[in-house]
Amino acid sequence: MRRIRSLDRLVTDVASDLMGVDAASVLLAYTRVLRSLVEYFGVDAGYLRHTDYENRSTVMVAEWPARLDAPDPDPLGVVYFADADPVFAACEHLVQPRVFRPSTSEESYRRRVEAASGYSVTSMAVVPLVHERSIGWVGLVKGGDRDWSEEETNALVAIASMFTQVHARILAEELLLEAAQHDALTGLSNRRGVTEDLERRLGAGSEGIPVAVLFLDLDRLKALNDFYGHTAGDAYLLALADTLREVLDDGTTIARWGGDEFVIVMQPSAIEGKPTSPYDVALRILDAVATTRVSIAGDAITRTASIGVTTAYPGVDGVNEVIANADQAALVAKRIGGNHVALFDSTIRAHNALRNDVELHLLAAIQGGDLVLHFQPEVNLEDGTITAVEALVRWQHPTRGLLPPADFIDIAETSDLATALGAWVLHDAIRCYQEWVRHLPDLDIMLRVNVSPAQLLATEFVDIVEQELASGLVPPGNLCLEVTENAVVQDTGQAAKVLSMLRELGVLIAIDDFGTGFSSLAHLKILPVDALKIDREFVEHLDSNPGDQAIVRAIASLADAFGLDLIAEGLETEAAQAALLSVGCTRAQGYLFSKPVPADSMQTLLTRRILSPASAE
Repeated sequence: MRRIRSLDRLVTDVASDLMGVDAASVLLAYTRVLRSLVEYFGVDAGYLRHTDYENRSTVMVAEWPARLDAPDPDPLGVVYFADADPVFAACEHLVQPRVFRPSTSEESYRRRVEAASGYSVTSMAVVPLVHERSIGWVGLVKGGDRDWSEEETNALVAIASMFTQVHARILAEELLLEAAQHDALTGLSNRRGVTEDLERRLGAGSEGIPVAVLFLDLDRLKALNDFYGHTAGDAYLLALADTLREVLDDGTTIARWGGDEFVIVMQPSAIEGKPTSPYDVALRILDAVATTRVSIAGDAITRTASIGVTTAYPGVDGVNEVIANADQAALVAKRIGGNHVALFDSTIRAHNALRNDVELHLLAAIQGGDLVLHFQPEVNLEDGTITAVEALVRWQHPTRGLLPPADFIDIAETSDLATALGAWVLHDAIRCYQEWVRHLPDLDIMLRVNVSPAQLLATEFVDIVEQELASGLVPPGNLCLEVTENAVVQDTGQAAKVLSMLRELGVLIAIDDFGTGFSSLAHLKILPVDALKIDREFVEHLDSNPGDQAIVRAIASLADAFGLDLIAEGLETEAAQAALLSVGCTRAQGYLFSKPVPADSMQTLLTRRILSPASAE
């Protein structure tokens, strides 16, 4: 009875040791249990094996004691049942305990064990792990022979059942983790999976090996979805996932970051026998993406990609920073026109630093008086009289100095600050206008204020304009809101609705940068517009470039046909002035007459009323 009670205690101790283990701690727990079994039963070794049904093999999972002098490859590490000796072959489908004793009929098994452990003669008790079928076994090995009692065998069966339960639980955990770390559509890693992988590669145990991170952004996938439907986009993403798997080796992490974006994490030497710099790999990926085709509705569909590349260093770079750097480089590649690779460099780093600075501090600048307006006059080219002024915002940054709008307007657009910034510009421009009128009571010129795409489509924009007009500081007919042609492209129907509401308030509307967007004639047909502004791109070389001359003549003809005012931007030479007059454009702004100046300097110019090219100096 004492022996049975002792076996009961052994089973209880094993249950306690295996309770609560997870994927990270299970191997240590297995080893502790095997050590307890070896010591309790007085045998020489214990081990646990799992069956790999896909490869029809058995795999060593844990053992005690460790065989420090085991050969490489280990004869006991992975054993394929198709080539196995009689003992291993008998264990493939084992569902009941079995004891193997020394026998001349099992010489091949004896030689395998001797080669792996040094034991020349052994006996072995094997207890299967059974879950619907045999999923592995626990083995206890004794040099020489040993008898096993029914009570001992029953205790081992109970312990094997515990191993089976732990194995099933760990497998379920791994499947859940696999699902949590992988994209449901493509089977690639997802955002969480690649983030954790990059954390490991950049962590303390990474041996300091640099890591290349590639951010891939597909070009024009939205157009594919819009035309063929989202199932078409999914089909292409599946094909692209297969392409990436073919191009990159097993040591590379490929992840779908979200939508049409992918992140690739690799060591620079990842692809053996080929150029392995991250840039070279990115170029190969570009070629592979361009040749990936899917057939949709009888059409062979292809796409290109923009790829940003950066290198991360363990102990130096953080995961979020590295992915953001690669993403910013991909944006540079996309701005080039797509189907390009861009390396993250000091220029992009400086842009990122500026972007972060803007996102963090622009709202405080709007609220705290750090923004200032400069104004550029618009001149009648025939007599030099000032016909309008355009308000242009600047940021008096505490450390970066006076920032031009190009440094923060686009960032404001993408960080939900466009409406607040636009409201400030409109309010302060009207305040300056009223101040000029106070000193020049007969002043009657147009005040032009730019409106960004996000601002135009904001639900409260019309109310903001209406409130400013209610102050009475500027007559509605003396306020012209300028929208870029690309701004109305984003949602032409909504833009037309908003512009009509603004026109009902009495303000005028101009299309800025005209000729640089799309479907210009269609816009003129449906949008309530009072003026067109010729983009500086067509004015800069107007006196010498026949192509620019043809474009400006065409825009002038359109303006005349639709009864619209016409203003040129970026006028810098008297030769360009003459060219504008020759096609009927009589109003312009540019450095030929004046650069943008602060409000008090603008008041001085307004006092003069007439500007000549010499006055710009």
